[in-house]
Amino acid sequence: MKIELPKQVKQIINTLQEHGYEAYAVGGCVRDAMLGKQPQDWDITTSALPKQVKSLFRRTVDTGIQHGTVTVLLDKEGFEVTTYRVDGAYEDGRHPTEVSFTASLTEDLRRRDFTINAMAYNETEGLVDLFSGAEDLEKGIIRCVGVAKERFSEDALRILRAFRFSAQLDFSIEEETLSAATELAGTLKKISAERIYAELTKLLLSEHPGRLLTAYECDITEVILPEFDRMCETPQRHPAHYTNVGLHALDTVRLAKRMSEFGGENGFLADEFRYLRLGALFHDVAKPECHGTDETGTDHFHGHGEAGAEAVKKILRRLKADNATIDTVSRLVRWHDYPFVPEERPLRRAMNKIGGDLFPLLFELRRADLVAHAEPYRTEGPKNLREVWRVFTEIKARGECTSLKELAINGSDLIAAGFAPGKELGEELNRLLLLVIEEPEKNVKEILLKEATQKSPSNKTN
Repeated sequence: MKIELPKQVKQIINTLQEHGYEAYAVGGCVRDAMLGKQPQDWDITTSALPKQVKSLFRRTVDTGIQHGTVTVLLDKEGFEVTTYRVDGAYEDGRHPTEVSFTASLTEDLRRRDFTINAMAYNETEGLVDLFSGAEDLEKGIIRCVGVAKERFSEDALRILRAFRFSAQLDFSIEEETLSAATELAGTLKKISAERIYAELTKLLLSEHPGRLLTAYECDITEVILPEFDRMCETPQRHPAHYTNVGLHALDTVRLAKRMSEFGGENGFLADEFRYLRLGALFHDVAKPECHGTDETGTDHFHGHGEAGAEAVKKILRRLKADNATIDTVSRLVRWHDYPFVPEERPLRRAMNKIGGDLFPLLFELRRADLVAHAEPYRTEGPKNLREVWRVFTEIKARGECTSLKELAINGSDLIAAGFAPGKELGEELNRLLLLVIEEPEKNVKEILLKEATQKSPSNKTN
């Protein structure tokens, strides 16, 4: 097998080899190249010690020198070069207590997580595949190197990585590996919230986010996301639904697209797509708490949007998500069931209430949610939503005002008209905003000043 290495990777490997050291591209870059994908990063492993690597290249950075890693800078790009190593004991279930260097590529590859990540390549020797990684790639299998329980006991994060790779590559998890993941699910309590969040979002952003259901079946989500377990255990006996809450959520995640009619010509940006998929997963997160059944046996979940917004804030804070994600996702959950009407005045009111900036994401979430319903909701709902979108884009194209920042006058204008700074000024600005939401043609400074002057305290008589 021949892999086309970037010229900088060739240069680093050739330089190391010319000075008597072994060197290979290793890990995920080899895996992705074999799958015909463009690797995001190229990692290199070598028999050379860090000091020896540094001596051979003009520009280096000690990015992880205590673990044998030096970043070599070539053509304004960085390439991690790591000395062959053997990890010591993993007493905390995450990090080795010590790292020792070795002259053996075999020992270095033996410590890695999965067979598909334990292959090395250079142009001199070709592919080094000691654990049948190429065969597992061909079969579409995620399998631990060596004994699965040992690999997961060393580092519990590898359990989540197995499910994440399964979702990203559309691979199945080999039986022993899956059994070990289930048995050791409880050890995920040792993993930091940040690392759990990172793996969870990578899984959700993949083409196969439904693999989260396998994690549920293996007791993984019980540890990292117990709210999802409760969703999976909550039925929806209602004509609009045909699955439980958790399965409906996963259908919605899968159907929420980056390239959408609501996302503009280039689709949603990376952060926006993350907000969308998280919003899809959690849009019904409060249904278990809001569950009620009427006298006909039909389930209802009144108030689950508002309750869900508060619930998802707590979940994302627990997972150490950033504030922008917490704010946007909670707003998506809060308004995902809003009864949009494809008429200008009601839609301007909605834009003021919800925030027009959220609408493209909210509409795509709503579309995915509706398509994950039973008929006729999955067909009729998106038709209505497209009409709403048409009216929304017309409002935006005309530049009609739906927020204070778009109002033709501001606080300074009102102060000049006789209003004193304070509560009354704010109330007057909001009154004028409501006026132009109903009558957008009045969003003209002169018109609004005249309207405001009539209400000005200076014009009031005792």
